[in-house]
Amino acid sequence: MKRLAFAGLTAAAFAGLATPVLAADLPQPVDPAPAFYDDQVPAARFDWGGAYVGGNLGWGWGNFDNRNAPDTDGDGIQGGIHAGYNHIISPNVLIGAEADFQFSDLEDTATAGGVTAETGSSWNSSIRGRLGYTFDRFLVYGTGGLAIADLDFKANGAKDSTTAVGWTAGAGVEGAVTQNVTARLEYIHQDFGSESFTVGGDSYKSDLDNNLVRFGLSYKF
Repeated sequence: MKRLAFAGLTAAAFAGLATPVLAADLPQPVDPAPAFYDDQVPAARFDWGGAYVGGNLGWGWGNFDNRNAPDTDGDGIQGGIHAGYNHIISPNVLIGAEADFQFSDLEDTATAGGVTAETGSSWNSSIRGRLGYTFDRFLVYGTGGLAIADLDFKANGAKDSTTAVGWTAGAGVEGAVTQNVTARLEYIHQDFGSESFTVGGDSYKSDLDNNLVRFGLSYKF
């Protein structure tokens, strides 16, 4: 009887030892691998639409094509302010309107045929349309419209002045610095046609073509 009891205890002990070993040999559950997603959420595109104001500074040069007087040229620093509004008409295309006012320093004096002519322009302004194509935070655009400027004409000490109206056209590139600040570089050409002056009883004509390269900063609301 004792032998049977001892044999039973021995068998039970071996069974208890074998159970963990057999359990270790069984397939174990595997933790799932972390999921990786190829499609990341895209960053929001820069919104070019809305109103903006800003300032600009650049270099201007112009030619006064004079009749009955020698031609003159002028160049100098030009700076001013601008304001406008952009409207998005497709994901990458915008149209807009912009107005600017510039202080200029275009003055020159020339003497020929006994006539000393002095020409100058101290300010100019424009009202333009803009058409642009955006590359998210970058914009390439063309612009054109109405140009206005003051013209002074002096001959042999006498002076006459007028406000000239002409056309303007140009192009530029612009980039977003922050969500509200943009920086631009643009070229503008202005043509004011022929203007008549009466100085000291004599008649003269002058045709101003003005060019401007300027850098600007704008704040978008």
